[in-house]
Amino acid sequence: MTRLEYVNGITVRESMVGEFAMVEGGKDTLSCTYRMAKVIGLLVLLTLMGCRSPSGHRANADKVASDIIQQKQLEALGETEEFGIERPSDILRRRLLEGQNLRYSSEASLGTDQLGPIAHWPEPNYPRAISSDGGPDFVVEPNKPVKLSLIQALEVGARNSPDYQTQKEAVFREALALDLERNNFRNIFVGQVNSQLTTADGGTTVTGVDNSASVGVDRMLKSGAQLSTGLAVYLANLWTAGGGSSGGLTADASISVPFLRGSGRHIVTEPLTQAERNVVYAIYGFERFKRTFAVDIAGAYLDVLGQVDQVDNEERNYRSRIVSARYIRRLADSGRRREIEVDQAVQGELGARNRWISAQQQYLRGLDTLKRLLGLPVDARIELDRSDLELLRRPAEELVERLLQEDNRATQESAPADAEVELVPASTEDAGRFELDEPIATRLAFDNRLDLQEAIGRVYDAQRQVVVRADRLGADLTLFAGGSVQTEDGQFRVNQALLRLDLPLERTRERNEYRNSLIDLEQATRSVQTLEDQIKLSIRNQLRALLQSRESLKIQARSVVVAQKQVKSSNLFLEAGLADMRDLREAQDALVAAENSLTSAVINYRITELDMQRDMGLLKVDESGLWQEYSPEVTNHVEQ
Repeated sequence: MTRLEYVNGITVRESMVGEFAMVEGGKDTLSCTYRMAKVIGLLVLLTLMGCRSPSGHRANADKVASDIIQQKQLEALGETEEFGIERPSDILRRRLLEGQNLRYSSEASLGTDQLGPIAHWPEPNYPRAISSDGGPDFVVEPNKPVKLSLIQALEVGARNSPDYQTQKEAVFREALALDLERNNFRNIFVGQVNSQLTTADGGTTVTGVDNSASVGVDRMLKSGAQLSTGLAVYLANLWTAGGGSSGGLTADASISVPFLRGSGRHIVTEPLTQAERNVVYAIYGFERFKRTFAVDIAGAYLDVLGQVDQVDNEERNYRSRIVSARYIRRLADSGRRREIEVDQAVQGELGARNRWISAQQQYLRGLDTLKRLLGLPVDARIELDRSDLELLRRPAEELVERLLQEDNRATQESAPADAEVELVPASTEDAGRFELDEPIATRLAFDNRLDLQEAIGRVYDAQRQVVVRADRLGADLTLFAGGSVQTEDGQFRVNQALLRLDLPLERTRERNEYRNSLIDLEQATRSVQTLEDQIKLSIRNQLRALLQSRESLKIQARSVVVAQKQVKSSNLFLEAGLADMRDLREAQDALVAAENSLTSAVINYRITELDMQRDMGLLKVDESGLWQEYSPEVTNHVEQ
């Protein structure tokens, strides 16, 4: 016997075929064939209607995941925002590569829309080029750097950083995982169409074709019961031996119901419950990442600006050293200064040059680090907006001017050498707006830290796992039943009924899993306790850092005033012959160090303010990467 089978459709279950009566010849054969052909055609049509193109499946997955994320955003954060994982094709990284003629290794450096399609690629027009919607617009020219402000850097990071994109995709994946768990409790439609050509040679060659088709619906209920229904149609045609045909129609149904182990809504739906919560946790994690990422960008950006200011200070000092060396050289040539002082001046000039070059290289290294953090090519030509640092330095510069004026007006009254020394501790009289009372700051952190909320949720997850593992220790009692309706008499028959009891005689694996679940619960509880202590420690350290940075800022401002006076007096005494070159060099070094330290203090205080808001969970960052800072004045008013 030679057999050839053709299968078309989606094979998801066995075909269900009943017994059919043979009808030979004439109108009965044609009538039967016609009716059965219509049924098979209908089943084929239903099967084909369930088919989608790859692009259709992708679009459907995007829609489902987007709806889930918006639903969970509202549940987790109390608000929703736009969320998508397809990045624009014209992000700044690509525009810099092309516009500044930077080197890149392959089309992959420009984006997936630039990749050449490979053989059998499912979607000819995907990935596609996508234009940016909103965000900063930069003019990229071959020989000109692109200027970035701090706000623009935040937006660029959100669009270009690979880490940022990976975090978004992690949320998207969890949403798809939840959809898959939800799918277990939906109606699952299945279908299959078979066509089989058969040739038998038993003295007389008999050739015929068997056609069958089946559709069915499976459904799992949240009680644990599983339902399955199906409809099968069969048609056989003989092409030889006088012709003839036979056919039939069968409908069947089956049910499986657990009564002991594995029953109950809380047991059956546990994977779904965990998947629902995992999406919330992923959103928590993404929000936490956004805040940390924004603070990291601000810190790196301000650090580079501080290095720019240090380069300027070292450049001014270098120029001053050159002038001083020339001046001492002229005095030495006229016999008014010793040659050793000329050597000291030249030595100071060389040291100043070394520090100037070192500051330049440190600035370039910091700039490359920032570009990498933003997801931009490190060889791209980028410059930062100095006005961001000038805005931060303005209060410090006003403080320097005020101290200088006060010092000029003050009478020089010094305490006796034997007077008692009184040390004045740091106070909170001029504290910044984020220098909150520790209990208030801790309470705000406990109320708003998303990672703490996740850790508390993990405890509840561990508790549910204890219940699930305990359920698996019991006996298994399941009822199976199935029946069918055939075309012979059209009556429903119960073909199978089975009650199966699995005694809990061997539960070693389940016993160990139950014990481990209790250990997991203990660990989850300890994780909450550990995180609480870490939050308290972080808050205390940030409050100390704010106080220290504020005091350092005031100290450095006064140091700048003293250093400015020292340089001025050293120049006057040098001209009058009352000081040597060493005095001037030390005064100039002190001024440069004081100016650099003042800039560092200003930047450190600002970064610590951002760290404080992040650690309290109060710094909000939107989908474009822009932050919204917290207003502690509201909290202080409520507490009072």
